[in-house]
Amino acid sequence: MAELFQELPLLFVVTAGILGLCIGSFLNVVIYRLPIMMQREWREQCEALFGNGEAEAAAEPERFDLIAPRSACPDCKTPIKPWHNLPLLGYLGLRGRCAACGAKISARYPAIELLTGLLSGLIAWRFGLTLECAGALILTWSLIALTFIDFDTQLLPDIITLPLLWLGLALSLTQSSAGAPLFVTPQTAIIGALAGYLSLWSVYWAFKLLTGKEGMGHGDFKLLAALGAWLGWQMLLLIVILSAVVGLIAAIGMMVLRGHDRQIPIPFGPYLATAGFVALVWGPELMAAYFSASGMQ
Repeated sequence: MAELFQELPLLFVVTAGILGLCIGSFLNVVIYRLPIMMQREWREQCEALFGNGEAEAAAEPERFDLIAPRSACPDCKTPIKPWHNLPLLGYLGLRGRCAACGAKISARYPAIELLTGLLSGLIAWRFGLTLECAGALILTWSLIALTFIDFDTQLLPDIITLPLLWLGLALSLTQSSAGAPLFVTPQTAIIGALAGYLSLWSVYWAFKLLTGKEGMGHGDFKLLAALGAWLGWQMLLLIVILSAVVGLIAAIGMMVLRGHDRQIPIPFGPYLATAGFVALVWGPELMAAYFSASGMQ
């Protein structure tokens, strides 16, 4: 199979895209269920610390995780048949409505599947059949999940950001088939993780001391630290600038077009994730273009 993919790179790109569609279907589950799982865990911890014993006497709650219960229609609670869960095809076959009650299905589900498929194909095209491609796919899928969870809940779960950070550091110890570092050297990864975390941590505390308000969440520190571990400290400035520009444009757009209240915080994680993906795919070229345009060598 590997030889076939080497001979037919387009087949590898298409295969990666199809795999991405399937992963996107799973990411829909992660995006919806993980915040609920976190809230349940926090509630149980609070009850254990401050409850009066009623929590222990309560019936065992129904299992709720990334595997169980089966996906069901949010309106009529009818379990979704496996063939209706096929990425994109299930939605198109149902014409965007529940097979049991006819309730409208959110278009965001197939949109996330399609986005994941397209970005997976792009990663396969960019990196080819290499270990770098496998790592870049994991990073991309994680960034997609973090983006939509942060949009929905303004949370960047540690269960995703911290393993992503440690995986980036671990991959810096791995070499590609050519003998070069897989992404960056261990020294570059460690400095990138430290600089990524401390840079936003410093901004957070400076803003809080000046205004008395929190300008961002701690999850943003951890996400930028993870990106620094994967891509190296040299990419951090590019990521911060890109995320700030994209975030500013999005914020202005939401205020002008949708009347977004300025007092309602806007999550920064999605813009960090977008900038991190751009740096992953085109970072070296963007940095080279910048140095060339500025006359720096």
